[in-house]
Amino acid sequence: MSLSPNAALLDKLRAHHPLVQCITNSVVPNFTANVLLAIGAAPAMTDIVGESGSFARVASGLLVNLGTPTPEQREAMEEAVIAANDAATPWVLDPVAIGFLPIRTRLAQQLAPQNPFAVRGNASEILALAGEGAGGKGVESVDSTDAAAPAAIALAQRLRTVVAVSGPEDLITDGQRIIRVGNGDELLTKVTGGGCALGALIAAFAAVRGDYAPVEAVTAAHCVYDIAAEKAAAQAAGPGSFAVSLIDALSTLTAADITTAEKIREEKVQA
Repeated sequence: MSLSPNAALLDKLRAHHPLVQCITNSVVPNFTANVLLAIGAAPAMTDIVGESGSFARVASGLLVNLGTPTPEQREAMEEAVIAANDAATPWVLDPVAIGFLPIRTRLAQQLAPQNPFAVRGNASEILALAGEGAGGKGVESVDSTDAAAPAAIALAQRLRTVVAVSGPEDLITDGQRIIRVGNGDELLTKVTGGGCALGALIAAFAAVRGDYAPVEAVTAAHCVYDIAAEKAAAQAAGPGSFAVSLIDALSTLTAADITTAEKIREEKVQA
């Protein structure tokens, strides 16, 4: 059986064990670290001013998550992004709950033009970053993936990056291609940090993409995570056991599992 790009990138990740620096919110570090360890990456929660920049220069990838942006963490994010760009370390922006919250919204607008490898969020967050929405209900989206698609495409073209919109069907675009991932399970929305961990996975796959296009690396992260969620949901009794089962599923997922189970649709952006 020939491997799909998503499956091949999973094998590459496990062969290279990328070191992923996570500047993330205070609710999720443990879960995010365990997700990275389970998939075969190495997590580092290095978010101290004076260290975050130095670490970004040696990390394989960087996640910048705006979930709980304290003053020191905001400064650490700015420091890390500058260093990551200088060292060609791919970094991912997760603009959590932007829109009606002014501090994180301004920070997202400041960081977004600074060459992120990818931007990922729910539909309301992507609409808000594109200047076309007021944000969601806290960290929850009030908009559909399809409603955010034009904004995601325009944002990807303007920033020259990949924009990923999470939802029942994930949408990933680089402004030229649109890839939809139909895998996943609703229980992902019942676990704190489900989306935040996905941002870290994107950074891990970005670090090992090699000759694959950025949009393909982002798609692989979504596909792997969503298929693991399906496997976990099949044996979980509820959100608590699902969270544990998700870590197990990520650690045992094979390239053959990906090639067999992936639900991918691709289309080109209409001129």
